[in-house]
Amino acid sequence: MKLSTQEEYGLRCLMQVAQRASETGGSIAIPEISRAEGLSTAHVGKLVRLLRLGNLVESVRGQAGGYKLARPASEILISDVLGALGDPFFNDGFCDEHTGYETCCTHSVDCSIRSLWNAIQFVVDQMLDRITLQDLMGDGHQLENHLAHKADELLQVTMP
Repeated sequence: MKLSTQEEYGLRCLMQVAQRASETGGSIAIPEISRAEGLSTAHVGKLVRLLRLGNLVESVRGQAGGYKLARPASEILISDVLGALGDPFFNDGFCDEHTGYETCCTHSVDCSIRSLWNAIQFVVDQMLDRITLQDLMGDGHQLENHLAHKADELLQVTMP
C-alpha cells in the first residue's frame, strides 16, 4: 500500500494553510507554500486546485490574498483530504480493472484476496475518519499518543 506523492504533498500544502490560519488567521499564497515545502509553484497550484475542488480551502482575493481553510482544521477529516487528492487503496471497481486476460475476474464469486483488500480499506477508512487536520498540527509525540488512542478505539469497531 502506497501513499501517492500527490496525497503526501497535498496534505503538506494543506498543513501550511492551516498553520498560517492558526498563526495569523490570514491566508497564504501559492509562492509561500511553494517555498515552505520546496515544491514548484505550478505543482503547488495543481494541489491547491484539488484542495479547493474538495471544498477544503477557499481563495481570498486582493493584495493580501491567497488561500485559507474552508472550515476549521478541527472539522477537516484526513479521509476527506486524501479523498480530494487521490483514490482509495481499494474500491469496488478494482476487480474490474485487474481481470487478467478475461473480461471479468475468474474469482468474482468467492475471492479471498478481494476480502483482504476490502478489510484493509475498511480499517484505513475508519482510522482516517477519526483524525482531523487539527490533530496533525500538534507535535510528533502528542500525535503519536493521540493516534494510539484512536487505534485502540478502532479495535473496538467490528467490520460490517
